[in-house]
Order: sequence, then C-alpha cells, then structure tokens
Amino acid sequence: MESRVKLFGHPIHPMLIVVPLGLLSIAFLFDVLYGLTGNREFAQVSFYNIVAGLIGGVVAGVFGFLDWLAIPAGTRAKRVGLFHALGNSAVTVLFFLSLLMRANAPDRLPDTTAFLLALVAVAFAGVSGWLGGELVDRLGVGVDRGANLDAPSSLSGEPADRTQP
Repeated sequence: MESRVKLFGHPIHPMLIVVPLGLLSIAFLFDVLYGLTGNREFAQVSFYNIVAGLIGGVVAGVFGFLDWLAIPAGTRAKRVGLFHALGNSAVTVLFFLSLLMRANAPDRLPDTTAFLLALVAVAFAGVSGWLGGELVDRLGVGVDRGANLDAPSSLSGEPADRTQP
C-alpha cells in the first residue's frame, strides 16, 4: 500500500519521525548526564530537545494520521497503525507533562516524576517505533507497488514495477 502523502516520491511521515524520536531520546540521555555530572547545560539541552521534539512529533503525527486514513479498514495494518499512533500519542503526552514540570527551572535536574515520565516515554517510543517498523517492513504500508531491488528512482516518474502502467 503506497503512502498518499509523498515528497519527491517518498512518504513524508517516515522522513519526519527520525527528528523527534532522536531529540526526545537524547533529551532523556542528557537528563542522565546532568544527574551524573551536575553540569546545568545538559539539563538545558534536554529541556530544549523536548520542546523541539514535541513540535516535530506533532508535525510527523499529522502525516502519519493521513497515511493511516488510507489503510483499508478491517486489516491488521489498520489495527497496528492505531496502536502505533496511540503509542506515539502517549509518548507526546508523557514528554509534554515532563516538560511542564521542568518549565520553571529548565537548567536543573527535573524532579523524580518528570524524569520517570521521560523514562516511560522513551520505553513507549521503542515499542511504538517497533510497531512502525512492523507496518512498513512486514505489512508493506507506505511501500510502492512493485517495489524491487532494481526499481527505477522515485524521481524518474516511472512505476517501481516497469511491467505496470
């Protein structure tokens, strides 16, 4: 099933998710580094990574939702896509709550609750990321019909399977 929302022949959602996933994951790592070193710059970087990661996550989510709408109802892909979206929504909410708890002191170690929210969010992101991989790698969501190892470039305007019109 091909994605309906593409840029230069490639689905937009998978292009966008790497930024928020990286920013939010590394934000948690910076919290750990701040806890180990006491260097306030790590706490500040974590705070702003969360801000940027949440913005990027919402933008990526819009394109993911548009792709999900195109998946036929009653399929395993539709169900997996729903759990993928719910997982990513939970990640967004958990990091947002963690961010709110840090807002008054972005240069300090977050309290235990804010830290644990980020930890749980990172775990959810791992599960949700696996579900996204299941959608693409196992169920073929977002993959061009006729995709093959010798398919022409997506910029060529030709179908992936040259035997199809």
